[in-house]
Amino acid sequence: MDPRLQRRVQRYGWDRAAGDYESGWRDQLKPAQSLMLEMAALRPGERVLDVACGTGLVSFRALDAVGETGSVVGTDISAEMVETARRRAEEDGYRNATFERFDAEAMDLEDGSFDAAVCALGLMYCPDPINALAEMRRLLKRGGRAAAAVWGARAGCGWADIFPIVDARVSSEVCPLFFRLGTKDSLARAFTEAGFVDVRFERIRVELAYASADEALTAAFQGGPVALAYSRFDGPTRVLARAEYLQSIEGYRDGAGYRIPGEFVTALGFRSEH
Repeated sequence: MDPRLQRRVQRYGWDRAAGDYESGWRDQLKPAQSLMLEMAALRPGERVLDVACGTGLVSFRALDAVGETGSVVGTDISAEMVETARRRAEEDGYRNATFERFDAEAMDLEDGSFDAAVCALGLMYCPDPINALAEMRRLLKRGGRAAAAVWGARAGCGWADIFPIVDARVSSEVCPLFFRLGTKDSLARAFTEAGFVDVRFERIRVELAYASADEALTAAFQGGPVALAYSRFDGPTRVLARAEYLQSIEGYRDGAGYRIPGEFVTALGFRSEH
């Protein structure tokens, strides 16, 4: 896909998803976010960059870790996501948080100005994730570290049929290689290619719990990466697509709800001291 088109799809797609994102994914993404933050080992007083920050789910946890003497800058390609995070920071009285709309591969920030950088479930959407990691490395102080989390291998993610279901009805062009970084050691290799050293990675398997079919459907179609494509469906197309998705996750039914398998990969790397 043309990188400019992919960025446009991401920008307007996540603008569309912003209102349903947290209700559909807050709890489901927390294990990956927690492991990534544990690997990043943020400390009081540090300045942290949160790339692809979304509504700030990770940013505000990072703020709690760095305390009043530290600060967090969250960036995202979606203006709606950034505005949502800004509103929450203002409402909750966070004065050491700022949020900006930047492309992850080109952030207008000063070289070497952060102690740590994190990116939770955002690298998959970048046209060139190695460039995005290299940009994170540029912004780190010498010896600084970056941690990232991505979805794992396609076979480990029980919700993955959402992509062919949508693409059969309209070209979503969300991310043609969505699961590439979750395969084997691909994420760790991307860190190395971006110039990081002492790289390590971990893989975890989880269950994504939804209390009802409506919750599972809202998360999949309205709060995630296919929201823009789904918005183009007419009524009958939506009915058919939703029914097909429910059929694809039928094996994970748990009473009235669902427990869908998911997999994440997290990695940590350092900018060299030299």
